[in-house]
Amino acid sequence: MLPIAFRLHPGQDLLVELERIAREQAIEAAGILTCVGSLTTATLRFANQEEATLLHGHFEIVSLTGVLSRHGSHVHIAISDKHGKTIGAHLLEGCKIYTTAEIIIEIIPQYRFLRTFDKQTGYPELEIKPLPPDKE
Repeated sequence: MLPIAFRLHPGQDLLVELERIAREQAIEAAGILTCVGSLTTATLRFANQEEATLLHGHFEIVSLTGVLSRHGSHVHIAISDKHGKTIGAHLLEGCKIYTTAEIIIEIIPQYRFLRTFDKQTGYPELEIKPLPPDKE
């Protein structure tokens, strides 16, 4: 496995940047190991809800987890407000970095993660494909 560490800066969009890195690095499969940072805007989709919720304020990122691929990603976030109240949800575009986001992802070279429509759930779900080992 291969780690990639990077920092996002104020005003950058968390999900947009994760997806950009997955595309630019031609990542077939990766997982988010850790992220610490803060947001000024959070655009989230809560469990079993179709519509996004937009939150404004100053939030600490207390957890970021998910699978990344240039073929599509699935990421969840937990944030806390100034009182320590913590909420978690599906990460959407529109989560703007306040001061920083310090992120480490782990590339998994033996797999390709695809997002394939699942008739049972009605959503594009993870499809894991093995990749042949590199022959040098």
